Amino acid sequence: MKQIQPRSLFVASCLALLVTSLSFGIRAGILGTLGKEFHLDGQELAIITGTAFWGFPLAVIIGGFIVDAIGMKNLLVAAFVLHLLGIILTVSTPYFSSGFWPLFISTLFIGMANGTVEAACNPLVATIFPENKTTKLNHFHLWFPGGIVIGTLLVTLFNQIGLNWQWQVVSMIIPTLFYGYLFLRLDFPVTERVAAGVSNSQMYRSVASPLFIFMLICMFGTAITELFTNQWIEILLKNVTEHGILILALTAGVQVFGRAVAGPVVHKISPTGVLLVSAILSAIGLFLMGSVSGYMLIVAAVIFGMGITYFWPTMLGFVSENIPESGALGMNLMGGAGMFAVSIYTYFMGGFYDNIISKNLPAGGTLDTFRSAVAGTPEAAAFTQAQAVAGPEIINVTLIIPVILVVAFGGLFFYMKGRNKQTLQTA
Repeated sequence: MKQIQPRSLFVASCLALLVTSLSFGIRAGILGTLGKEFHLDGQELAIITGTAFWGFPLAVIIGGFIVDAIGMKNLLVAAFVLHLLGIILTVSTPYFSSGFWPLFISTLFIGMANGTVEAACNPLVATIFPENKTTKLNHFHLWFPGGIVIGTLLVTLFNQIGLNWQWQVVSMIIPTLFYGYLFLRLDFPVTERVAAGVSNSQMYRSVASPLFIFMLICMFGTAITELFTNQWIEILLKNVTEHGILILALTAGVQVFGRAVAGPVVHKISPTGVLLVSAILSAIGLFLMGSVSGYMLIVAAVIFGMGITYFWPTMLGFVSENIPESGALGMNLMGGAGMFAVSIYTYFMGGFYDNIISKNLPAGGTLDTFRSAVAGTPEAAAFTQAQAVAGPEIINVTLIIPVILVVAFGGLFFYMKGRNKQTLQTA
């Protein structure tokens, strides 16, 4: 343990997560451009986007089962290689005859890399900061929205100065090389579960407990509320505001600040209280986002950002602190479940988005006809108007999820309060 450098490991972990979020923010910013350049409809864009979200759970769940055996360092080397392959293939897309499959495969590689980073870094942070898990997981996960802010601002800047989407993707290579170098030279501890001597049978029993299964189901909702909305915000609000990508940056900026001050918040309110308040604010933010326009969208983005700030890290921290025998597997099953839910939801919402647009188009042409219409024509204007209707409608459908979470986390708050009280009385 004398050779373990917690601070250096934490910095490298944050850089790896920064690459994960840069891929998310940059892809959200260039999604519309990719659709136009490679003639991809909403369903195809949804399939490509969803690939990152099911590539993530594929990697994070597999990683959860093998991380104790092969070590966190080997997983992170694999993440480094997958990130490089995904970036290179994405940039090479124009050299292929079809844009769909290169984007699909490169997004899969990046999604698997992102999942592998989570599979190793979440248990790593919990292991090197055993007395302060939820707070340090929030500090670690602030780099996800932080990277989204950087990514969306890069997209905006590069578009302003005329650099194309390929340069925006290439910008991810620098932090990728940096985190790969750091992880290759650092020594790693064993996972917390292995160090504590918790058996595999104890671990599997813990992930089959009612409390863990309840949290797993809630993770579906928290992940969809945060990640689906953020990834699609530029498209959903494209014809409601000219600055949809900056709305994403504002939301992510609120998350960065909130996670930076997570310590006092979590200790004052309790993790279950934080989750309940988060669900309430997320519901209010989504409601406003789907029903207002202009400067009020800024208010909606701030409220929504406050709502989703603590969802992901607090869910992981809750499981690690209250079901510790679940170990790295428990945390990774949570992350995998969340991303899998987002991939399925994104797939169905992509088709639903196209259907709403079709219903709001005048008769006399197909969806592709209106989508490819020249700017300034009546067909292009009709398509723009249909998009302006479809985006808020998708947001309003998604609003149902945080409303359900308000009820679920309200029940969890009172259950944990009663359980903690009983534990104190027994002690």
